[in-house]
Amino acid sequence: MTIQRPVVAVVDDDESVRESLSELLRELGFAVAAFASAEAILASGYIDQAHCLVLDIDMPGMSGCDLQRELQRRGHNIPIVFMSAHADDVLCPQVLEQGAVACLCKPFSDIVLLEAIHAALGGAVIGDRNDTGHRQ
Repeated sequence: MTIQRPVVAVVDDDESVRESLSELLRELGFAVAAFASAEAILASGYIDQAHCLVLDIDMPGMSGCDLQRELQRRGHNIPIVFMSAHADDVLCPQVLEQGAVACLCKPFSDIVLLEAIHAALGGAVIGDRNDTGHRQ
């Protein structure tokens, strides 16, 4: 039996953030695709394969919030974990109200990101272990 790894799409205009998050998530057992813009992921058709988006709010062109609205308009209910260097008390509650799973303020820890992705995937993250140390 083949176990399918969860597919996480990272969308951020900052190349260093994209690369570091992609590397971390691969090390944690996820299949990862990285995109420099909201337009790029929409044009790729990859959105249908992703189980979760890790999405920057503030990007040139189409923002993360714009992408969230466009996906909802198209009927895609993909879980979104937003991240922002400029998150505020208005924007985060707004994206959460519109269905995002989490809104993380950069910089955030690996554990905080993993917990948010875990919540987005409904608890089915590769690497979950029971008390005996065996994969469930």
